[in-house]
Amino acid sequence: MQENPSEIEILFKELLIGVTSFFRDPAVWKYMQEKALPELLQQLPNGYALRAWVPACSTGEEAYTMAIVFSEVLQNLDKNKNQSLQIFATDLDADAIELARKGYFKKNIESELNPQLLKKYFKSEGDGYRINNNIREMVVFAPQNIIKDPPFTKLNLLSCRNMLIYMEPELQYKIISLFNYSLLPEGLMLLGTSETMGNKNEGFVELDSKLKIFKRLPTHKTGELINFPSSFSPTFPMNPEKKIPIIKEENIQSITDQILLQRFAPASVLVTSDGDIIYITGRTGKYLEPVAGKANWNIHAMAREGLQQILPGAFRKVNQNYDAVEYKNIKVGSNGGTQFVNVTIQRIEKPDTIKNMIMLVFNDVKAITNIQNKTTKKHNENDSERSQELELELQHSYAEIQSTREEMQTSQEELKSINEELQSTNEELQSTNEELTTSKEEMQSLNEELQTVNIELQDKVNAYVRANDDMKNLLNSVEIATLFLDKDMNIRRFTEQATKLFKLRNADIGRPFTELVNVLNYPDLEKDSRSVIDKLQSITKDVNTNNDEWFTVRIMPYRTIDDRIDGLVITLTDITKAKKLELELLEANKILKAGKKK
Repeated sequence: MQENPSEIEILFKELLIGVTSFFRDPAVWKYMQEKALPELLQQLPNGYALRAWVPACSTGEEAYTMAIVFSEVLQNLDKNKNQSLQIFATDLDADAIELARKGYFKKNIESELNPQLLKKYFKSEGDGYRINNNIREMVVFAPQNIIKDPPFTKLNLLSCRNMLIYMEPELQYKIISLFNYSLLPEGLMLLGTSETMGNKNEGFVELDSKLKIFKRLPTHKTGELINFPSSFSPTFPMNPEKKIPIIKEENIQSITDQILLQRFAPASVLVTSDGDIIYITGRTGKYLEPVAGKANWNIHAMAREGLQQILPGAFRKVNQNYDAVEYKNIKVGSNGGTQFVNVTIQRIEKPDTIKNMIMLVFNDVKAITNIQNKTTKKHNENDSERSQELELELQHSYAEIQSTREEMQTSQEELKSINEELQSTNEELQSTNEELTTSKEEMQSLNEELQTVNIELQDKVNAYVRANDDMKNLLNSVEIATLFLDKDMNIRRFTEQATKLFKLRNADIGRPFTELVNVLNYPDLEKDSRSVIDKLQSITKDVNTNNDEWFTVRIMPYRTIDDRIDGLVITLTDITKAKKLELELLEANKILKAGKKK
């Protein structure tokens, strides 16, 4: 762990226990679905939004289970109540929360869920199942440390199962007190079947001691303050120990370097390539001064008169390479007077920590004087000194003009290059514009084709509707009761005559055929129907009804246009009149035979 810090995170993951599953302890959820939740919902007003909290939710199975159970209960209650549930699911493990947010689970959940619930609330995807959106939207996942982070409040439901068993009794009591604070009166709390609140269970009444389901009492007040959202562990002021000052032996070399920098080294400034001051050595007040207004630590703004003119060109030069640039006898204004200074400017190549920064070094020089003979007049000395100053300024001006010319030439070359690039870009844009124009024309052509296809599809839809109406009228006009079933024996379509023999409604489409009540004396109807699907051989039988009517029942495979079996067709033809005539004929035949014998 000391050599590899990532091992700490791995150890933390190993200490977490993410054991969970759908409908863990089925008896608990059966009690919640059949008794506890319906009673709670009946007490709450219409349109009420319930709040639930699932701490230590791991990968989300517990939270999704609660959402599924709530949905099942809500379907069996009065739909006009329009109640909803918002679940907050939290865990210390951020990776587990990310998995829970995806709502995707492996195939092994088939052993945990009822097949009907699996089909109703999940959809198959790849090698597993994904939770339906209506269930996923009921749950909000978030990382949380229940010991230190603020709790969720005004809750109606709280499910914290098999987390308290890993904590000391004192911490368990504090968390139970926190749950008491978070729950509303009459709110429900679920603990793990192996957990207990001990003797300090004031504030809750036990609904089921075996299943560990509790209800918060309406009038309980906690007897002591709860220290949250900070850590539950009490903090005590620590008495700082008196530290004995450690006397370090000073490095002679560093002391010497400091003295040299402070007393003998010239003033210098370390700046960025843009001129922002990073570090100052020595006294630089004679060369730099703060500007009025908002503080601006840029050397271009702080440079005194005389330095401001040379710095822009100097910076351009030093940024081209790592060679030093030196300016001599620069006349700098200082507090109403003037002084002369040599300035050395260089871009730093090493070390890497300050690479490409710029160092400016200032060296003061004495005012230029021309030593004259003692007999020379004073005004001649002043004139000579002034002329030399003017000559130096003229030289500096020539140097600046030359530098400006070189920069202008460079700028002109750059502008030419930019102009060529812009011309190339313009040509590319023109080409792109032409392509876009062509694409627009193609899109218009495609749009016209789509409109044509849309008209053709609309005609086909109209034709299909008419064919469907014709088929429906045809089936009803022949007065033959007909049932269309799919491969799973679920109702696909039926005629009006079929409703006289089977208890059918439009809402029954999609229901299993075997669940329908009928008036036929045909106990083998389901068996014969499955036999036709298996053997693909039609079956025809004459059967009577409870009303003493007779029908010819024919069960045939349903074949598609491409000769594929896709269900069953059951037709029931009324043969009551023919059957009665047949019976009367048989009876008359018997009488005639009896008369002949006499």
